[in-house]
Amino acid sequence: MNKVILMGRLTRDPEVRYSAGENALAIARYTLAVDRRFRRDGEASADFIPCIAFGRAAEFAEKYFRQGLKIAVTGRIQTGSYTNREGQKVYTTEVVVEDQEFVESKAASDNYAASHPRTSAPEASMPNPGTAAEGFMNIPDGIDEELPFN
Repeated sequence: MNKVILMGRLTRDPEVRYSAGENALAIARYTLAVDRRFRRDGEASADFIPCIAFGRAAEFAEKYFRQGLKIAVTGRIQTGSYTNREGQKVYTTEVVVEDQEFVESKAASDNYAASHPRTSAPEASMPNPGTAAEGFMNIPDGIDEELPFN
């Protein structure tokens, strides 16, 4: 069985490309900074896990995911290799995303972003669905078709 569950923060905005052809497929790549459970010498450390999402999940990531956002991902580990321009063999490991979701409220994400400023201007396209009294995010009207889960 090959199953991975991760929770972490996006290190930068997802990079999204579309395949060529009549039925272009969205492909999103992003990296999650996942805190390690145990700390050496009291110092926090993290692993940086590359993730790749396809289709509707990639389109969702492009539209709603931004640097610093905390998300949970389930998927599978995929390894591969290729030969670079210098003729050296390069080995790759990434998580192929099967499911991805928000794990904190918009307010908590905004608080994190305020205390960890970006080097570039913040994206104005981040949706503002609002926060319900219980700390859950309200889902904007008309988004049902775009959600990658049922």
